[in-house]
Amino acid sequence: MMEALGYFFISWLDIKMLLLTAAGTFAGIYIGAIPGLSVTMAVSILISFTFKWDVNQALALISGIYLGGVYGGSRSAILLNIPGAPAAIATGLDGYPLAKRGEAGQAIGLTTVVSVYGGFIGILALAIAAPAVADLALMFGPREYLLLAMWGILLVGSLSGQSLSKGIFSGALGALIACVGLDPMTGENRLTFGSLQMSAGISYVAAMIGFFGVAEVIAQIHELNLKAVKQNVSKIIPSWGLLKKYLPLATRTSAIGVVVGALPGAGGDIAALMAYDHAKRTVKNPSRPFGEGAYEGLVAPESANNAAVGGAYVPMLTLGIPGDAVTAVIIGALYIHGLKPGPMLMIETPHLFWFVVGSLTLANIFLLIFGLTGIKIFAKIVETPKPVLLPLILVLSAVGAYAINNNPVDVYWMLGFGVLGYFLKMYGFQVGPVILGMILGPMMDRSYRQAMMATNNDGWLFISEFFTTPLSTIILAAVVFTLVSQTQWWKRLRGLS
Repeated sequence: MMEALGYFFISWLDIKMLLLTAAGTFAGIYIGAIPGLSVTMAVSILISFTFKWDVNQALALISGIYLGGVYGGSRSAILLNIPGAPAAIATGLDGYPLAKRGEAGQAIGLTTVVSVYGGFIGILALAIAAPAVADLALMFGPREYLLLAMWGILLVGSLSGQSLSKGIFSGALGALIACVGLDPMTGENRLTFGSLQMSAGISYVAAMIGFFGVAEVIAQIHELNLKAVKQNVSKIIPSWGLLKKYLPLATRTSAIGVVVGALPGAGGDIAALMAYDHAKRTVKNPSRPFGEGAYEGLVAPESANNAAVGGAYVPMLTLGIPGDAVTAVIIGALYIHGLKPGPMLMIETPHLFWFVVGSLTLANIFLLIFGLTGIKIFAKIVETPKPVLLPLILVLSAVGAYAINNNPVDVYWMLGFGVLGYFLKMYGFQVGPVILGMILGPMMDRSYRQAMMATNNDGWLFISEFFTTPLSTIILAAVVFTLVSQTQWWKRLRGLS
């Protein structure tokens, strides 16, 4: 036990690693707040500079960037309604209405504290329950991943106002857009119409910037003469009473984040979506209606997506399987440094496991410090006159879209999706489900075809196998319940309408 504690505090007691963790967290927050500059991109670039570093120093820096980046996406989501990362899409649903009410300071303060709380839950799960969570992740096969993706698409109904059909349409549109490009199973072109550029597929980050950033700019042109809302940033740190009120919800959604984060390929975006849906279903008397500035709509996704970081490390360290795109990059870094993530890692290099846990804990503490500073400067963004702010958002969106692949085609896609997003909003369609459909679509496509191949394309056998394991049966029941619970007759049955 004392040996493990020694490994845990390595990054705390070494001044160089302490500063690297702090620098990584600070950089992660501000990189994550810029749409288009993803955490995965930041980690990928920085790993190229750490080849000759000591492995502990590289992991300390990466831990900070990862945790900071996941949180950072919430800032632009709250202030500008442009999520810095897909994991912050759900945050913007209630965060941006709060900023429009002049409560950006309170919103950012609350998201910071619950993000740190969720981060600690995830790290605790990594430390004490890694083998158990890893075993659960191993139980997921193609059928389970197919159901999980379908469930995610159906959950968009909870993000789409009163119309389930519009939510499903938006999610299906996103899944259709995700099909553009080379077929991952056969290598053939799909929906490319003979275009070489389209064979590379459409970046969901470019689409996200377009649907949220450009569409918002076009919508705001109608309100150029409206005075900017003065933001109240005198009270940033949330009161103990407020935190105590939301602690049970944050604990439940953090648990969701840990489990979803541990599922290979799932990640914080799906965790945040499921957590938001859980909050919407279980909170009887929200502070305001969801979608209009409910604090519960901030607590749920922000605690879940940061808890998913600890969850994503579990399969990476214990099985050598990435929990999300960032941990996939980290696995590459470990191999470069001569380490082999997987079952033997805990046996051959036990110090590395506890060092990672210690670095993540330290990064989470820095997240609290840096997250509660600089809010007044950030809040000034919302108070900037719209004739100045809107062109600036458009320029930053174009830079972010171009930075994804250094390809001007992504800028064109961004502009096109911005116009489409504007018209979708005009007719009452939410654009968040489109992005989630783009993220979940490839998983659903791949899992369906793998499951069908496993049954030799026998439709009846394919359907019957959903009832052969308890896990697939439970998820199928959740999918059916999600579909049924969004119908009007179910709401009437419960006296909700």
